[in-house]
Amino acid sequence: MTSIRLLLVDDDPLVRAGLSLMLGGADDLEIVGEAADGSEVEALVDRTRPDVVLMDIRMPTVDGLVATERLRGREEAPQVIVLTTFHADDQVLRALRAGAAGFVLKDTPPAEILHAVRRVAAGDPVLSPTVTRQLMEHAAGAAPDTRRASARTRVGALNDREREVAVAVGRGGSNAEIAAGLFMSVPTVKTHVSRILAKLDLNNRVQIALLTYDAGLLDNDDH
Repeated sequence: MTSIRLLLVDDDPLVRAGLSLMLGGADDLEIVGEAADGSEVEALVDRTRPDVVLMDIRMPTVDGLVATERLRGREEAPQVIVLTTFHADDQVLRALRAGAAGFVLKDTPPAEILHAVRRVAAGDPVLSPTVTRQLMEHAAGAAPDTRRASARTRVGALNDREREVAVAVGRGGSNAEIAAGLFMSVPTVKTHVSRILAKLDLNNRVQIALLTYDAGLLDNDDH
């Protein structure tokens, strides 16, 4: 079995040591490096080729947001999971918009962090529909009209079927749930999601969800 290559990024050596201790024993995971600041990340990624980066948000020189933006702008970028002490934080939202695949709280039980790393390595975001909705609601009050107009313009590039799939992703549906709700096969849903990501220049389903929210496509949902 191929091991998941994991890079730890946190300015607190005790946090890094704790994560290394908690996660290092998993048979399917290899911790390939550690960094104390976002400024070290790109060079370490070049050297260690991780599949997943567990990234702290707040660091002294280059924070996790900037480091995530830099990584996700690269070819064959590793997936990024944001580490935070806050449940609904503006910087978490910015990191997700920059292409992070999800976030975990620093006090999350080790088994759940390991599960999150495995999911992201497999290409799945690590935000539940409930958490996604809470984050989007947290951002709603600060979202300017220009963001909504921009989001609507971008969504306008989708055809009707792709738009339906994008809204279903925004509501937190899995591929199987979307397939059942829209009367299509799971492979067809996956194809539509891939096309949406390509058309809108997005990295993952979390960004689709945020964009549909920004565009006002979920305004009629029950909260």
